[in-house]
Amino acid sequence: VCGASLCVRQRDDSQLHHLPHLIMSNWTDVAAEADLFEGAGIAVTPEGHDIALFKLEDGVYAIDNQCSHGNAKLCDGFVEGQYVECPFHQALFNLHDGSVGCGPATEPVKSWPVKIEQGRVFLDLTA
Repeated sequence: VCGASLCVRQRDDSQLHHLPHLIMSNWTDVAAEADLFEGAGIAVTPEGHDIALFKLEDGVYAIDNQCSHGNAKLCDGFVEGQYVECPFHQALFNLHDGSVGCGPATEPVKSWPVKIEQGRVFLDLTA
């Protein structure tokens, strides 16, 4: 389509591979990797989601920050191996997948896909 001072060419998506920074992404930048310390959690709230980030020896993990048993913030819990212990009632949640490792909680918490790029932590909030 061409106008007096504007000319626009429409392209197929396959021709846009050289412009990855302009293509929509499911990944949301939530924190600097340097803000994370092994064995401790931090809270982030991308797009209204209350999420706890944890750095372990084998990577960075993200789970919902609210305990499924009570009104506790898991980012304030104690990290034991690959588990975080709820600070209120000592339920254990697996940081890899959000599953319950020990009651009194019976429902898992959501886990979120994480990737690290150029020192930044990204979450896939569509997962």
